[in-house]
Amino acid sequence: MDRLSTTTVLPDTFQGARDDFSMQMGLIWDQIKAPLIVPLLKLAVAICLIMSLMLFIERVYMGIVIVLVKLFGRKPDRRYKWEPVKDDVEFGNSAYPLVLVQIPMYNEREVYQLSIGAACGLSWPSDRIIIQVLDDSTDPIIKDMVELECQRWASKGINIKYEIRDNRNGYKAGALKEGMKHSYVKHCDYVAIFDADFQPEPDFLWRTIPFLVHNPQLALVQARWKFVNADECLMTRMQEMSLDYHFTVEQEVGSSTYAFFGFNGTAGVWRISALNEAGGWKDRTTVEDMDLAVRASLKGWKFLYLGTLKVKNELPSTLKAYRYQQHRWSCGPANLFRKMLMEIIRNKKVTTWKKIHVIYSFFFVRKIIAHVVTFIFYCVVLPATVLVPEVEVPKWGAVYIPSIITILNAVGTPRSLHLMVFWILFENVMSLHRTKATFIGLLEAGRVNEWIVTEKLGDALKAKPATKAPKKPRFRFGERLHLLELGVGAFLFFCGCYDLTFGKNHYFLYLYLQSIAFFVMGFGYIGTIVPNS
Repeated sequence: MDRLSTTTVLPDTFQGARDDFSMQMGLIWDQIKAPLIVPLLKLAVAICLIMSLMLFIERVYMGIVIVLVKLFGRKPDRRYKWEPVKDDVEFGNSAYPLVLVQIPMYNEREVYQLSIGAACGLSWPSDRIIIQVLDDSTDPIIKDMVELECQRWASKGINIKYEIRDNRNGYKAGALKEGMKHSYVKHCDYVAIFDADFQPEPDFLWRTIPFLVHNPQLALVQARWKFVNADECLMTRMQEMSLDYHFTVEQEVGSSTYAFFGFNGTAGVWRISALNEAGGWKDRTTVEDMDLAVRASLKGWKFLYLGTLKVKNELPSTLKAYRYQQHRWSCGPANLFRKMLMEIIRNKKVTTWKKIHVIYSFFFVRKIIAHVVTFIFYCVVLPATVLVPEVEVPKWGAVYIPSIITILNAVGTPRSLHLMVFWILFENVMSLHRTKATFIGLLEAGRVNEWIVTEKLGDALKAKPATKAPKKPRFRFGERLHLLELGVGAFLFFCGCYDLTFGKNHYFLYLYLQSIAFFVMGFGYIGTIVPNS
C-alpha cells in the first residue's frame, strides 16, 4: 500500500516542481521587464523608426527623381555629346582610340569560352583593340584550357594576350592592377572590363567609346546587367527584383543628378588617364570597383550610366554562392566608408552637396541603414514587442512606411510583382547576413577581407543530364544547415505563437511566414524552388 501511494504522489511532485520553476521565471521576468527590458526596447523602437524614416525619405526622393528623369530628362546622347568616331583617310585606323579589354578569371571552367568569345567578337578596328585575359586560376587543367582558348583566337588574327602571375595577392584588384603594368597598355586610351560570366554584344564599344572621346570630363561609362538565368529558380527571381531596382533607379538617379554612382566592377569602360589619376586599383577592401569610383569622383571626374545598353551575365544559382557574394557586397562598402569618410570630408575638389550625397545617401543610408533596419527592426525589435505589450510601434512605422518602401523597390520588375510576398521574406532573411557583414566591415573584424569567387555555371544551366545524377552526400554540419537562420526562425515562431495566444499586436501571420522563410533558408532549400512565370 505504501508503494502504491508513493507512485501516485511522484507525478504531483514533478508537476509542482514545474509550476514552481515557471513561477520563479515569471517573477524574474516581471522584475527585469519594467526597469530594463521596456526602456531598452522603447529606445530600440525609436532608433529603428528614425532609420525607417531615413530610408523612406531616400526611397521617395529617388522615386520622384526617376519619374522626373523619365518624363522630362534628356537622353544620355543629348546630355553628353555623342557621335560616331569618324574615319580619317589620312590616318586610317589610327584615328580610332586604342582600347584594352580586360577579363579577370579564376578557375572559370564553365564560362571562360563564353566570355573570351564575346570579347573577341567585339566590333572595333582589329589593330586598335587588345584583349587581355588575366588568369589567376590555381587549377592547372583549367589554366591550360584558358591558354589554349586564347591561342585559338590568336590564330584567327585576334590581338589577345594571356597573362598570369605567380600569386593571387589583391584578388581581382591585384590582377587588374598587374594587367595595367604591361608595356602595351601604355598606348591604350580606354579599358573595358568584363567579369568571366559577362557577354557583351558586338556593338558595345561603338555605343560607349564615343561618349568618352567627345566628353573629356567623363571617366566612366557603365552598362546595365541582363540576367540570363533569372528564371532558373525562386532565388534568382528574388535577386533579379533587387538588382533591377539598383539599375533602374539607383544608378539612373546617380548618373542623372550627380554624375556619380558606384562602378559595378564589370560591363563598364574607363578612361585610363582618369583611372591612373584616381590612384589605380587598390585591394584594401573587397569592393575595389566602388573604391576606384569614389576616388575618381573626388578628383572631379563624372560618370555616365547607359540603362539601354545591356550586357548578359549570370546570377548566383546556389544559396552558398549567393551568401558569399552578399557578404562581400555588404562588408566591402561598410569597410570602405570607414576608410574614406575623412578623405571625403576633407576633399576640396567637389561641392559640399556632392559630399553630402556620397556620405549620407550613397554610403550611410543605402549601404548601412538599409541592411541594419531591415533585420534589426522587422526580424528582432518588432517581434520582441509582442512579448512586451508595454511597448507599442505606431502603425505608420510598422505598416505604412514598410509597405511604401517595398512597393517602390519592387516596381522595377513588373513581371515579378506577384512574387512580392516571397521577395519580402527572402530579403528579410538575407538582411541577417548583410547586417552581420556590415558590422564586420565597420569594425574591421575577422572576415573583412574574405574574397570567395562567385560560382558560375555558364552553359551547364542549359544542359539537361540524360541520366539521373548520383545522389550528393549529405551536407556537412554548418555547410548547408545554417544555425543562425534556424535560431532566428525559432524566435519568430515563438513570438508568433505568443501573439496568437496572448498578444494584441496581431503580427502572428507575418511572424509565422517569416519564420518559415528563415527555416527554408536555414536548411538551404531555397535554390531548388522554381517559380511560375
